[in-house]
Amino acid sequence: MADDKKFDVIVIGGGPGGLTAALYAARANLSVMILDRGIYGGQMNNTAGIDNYPGFVDIQGPELGEKMYQTATNAGAEFGYGDVQTVKDEGLIKRVITDTAEYEAKVVILATGAVHKHLNVTGEDEYAGKGVSYCAVCDAAFFKDEDVAVIGGGDSAIQEGLYLAQSAKSVTVIHRRDQLRAKQELQSKAFANDKMKFVWNAQTEAIEGDEAKVTGVKYKDKETGEEKVLPVAGVFIYVGILAQTEPFKDLGILDEQGWIVTDDHMKTKLPGVFALGDVREKDLRQITTAVGEGSIAGQEAYNYLSKLDD
Repeated sequence: MADDKKFDVIVIGGGPGGLTAALYAARANLSVMILDRGIYGGQMNNTAGIDNYPGFVDIQGPELGEKMYQTATNAGAEFGYGDVQTVKDEGLIKRVITDTAEYEAKVVILATGAVHKHLNVTGEDEYAGKGVSYCAVCDAAFFKDEDVAVIGGGDSAIQEGLYLAQSAKSVTVIHRRDQLRAKQELQSKAFANDKMKFVWNAQTEAIEGDEAKVTGVKYKDKETGEEKVLPVAGVFIYVGILAQTEPFKDLGILDEQGWIVTDDHMKTKLPGVFALGDVREKDLRQITTAVGEGSIAGQEAYNYLSKLDD
């Protein structure tokens, strides 16, 4: 294999966590390649405005991604496009196979993130960022004193609903069943909250809006067949999250739900393989948490390689 395909560290995923891991590894004088199938920045590129990242009162997602990319590459990290198909463990060497090339490294850092399941209804994509959200912690401030809807009935839906209820005028949970799936403690808190309302046995059919923003949720009562529209300014969708870990399934580092298991140092049980950000099972998925974990992973990569040289 050509030397231009061999690195000390390969970071798979160019989101905020991956870029931070690459920065810290590169600053430790390691050769680093960042691989991503799309443009650097990850989900930040789909975020119009970010107002909860320290140091920036308000910044566009793509702009923050560009700044993180420049910081990492200025430190010496390289960026390459590639859709990673698999990672092979060959002892001290890890082989990363993409759709167009193969790479080698002694350390691989997995930062491929997770995606929210979509309802796949009319208006969901059209109003993304214009009232449709998958993160209450990110966007609750935009809906202060507004009526909002939460779609889902599991732990995440109710947790985020309670978070929204702190500032929203009202939070209506739309659920396709006649009871919640969330743990009892969360249910009790939700039912006791005067701002929380519930629509049962409801199948969401569309998200409605005008040219600029969401105006309501159209749903069908599964018992009567009647179609109704709930007027709201925001729709928060929580019907599941999928870790993007398919290429790593043969490494033996995933749990039953497909999340990568690590310790507090971002180490997996496979030496030389680290993971960070949304591919890990955790409660808070934010740019700030990904960046923090990225700095740990980058430093731990250096520590691991230093011990190999002893």
